[in-house]
Amino acid sequence: MGTIGAGRLTLEAVAEKAGLSKGGLLYNFPTKDALLQGMIQRMIDQVSSEKEALRAKAPPGPNLEARVVTKTLLNICCGGKMQDMATGMLAATAENPRLLDPVRQVIAATLEKLKANSDDLDAALLAWLATEGLSNLEMHGLSPFSEEDRDRIVKAIERLVTKGIAG
Repeated sequence: MGTIGAGRLTLEAVAEKAGLSKGGLLYNFPTKDALLQGMIQRMIDQVSSEKEALRAKAPPGPNLEARVVTKTLLNICCGGKMQDMATGMLAATAENPRLLDPVRQVIAATLEKLKANSDDLDAALLAWLATEGLSNLEMHGLSPFSEEDRDRIVKAIERLVTKGIAG
């Protein structure tokens, strides 16, 4: 998706990039909306899998949900997966904003989990918001931060979810 570009996303271009015939692609994704829905669901599933893998390895302690959510987003951010996600979400938004409803549901569910499972809700919400902000800047190629700045921000987020807000 990232190499095709949101504006030029066609079933033909995707089939060619994937090394499939258009008929083979149409068998699984009969419309462009179906293709975009599939891409969005794949993104949601990847994030969910990464989150569950991190949860299984996370040490016990305060703000477990916030630690898992922020670490997942930061891992995806660092792993270079964000550009493809941004392109897919941009394409979906341009085509049909309702295609992002599953993403909206995941975001709402994340908020509810943080509210229900945080020892320090203010710290959890601020860390999540900071992580989403950093991720979005990086996802769209807009981050002004040097690697040193970014590392400092990530460490501050980690401190926030483990130690909370002082005072």
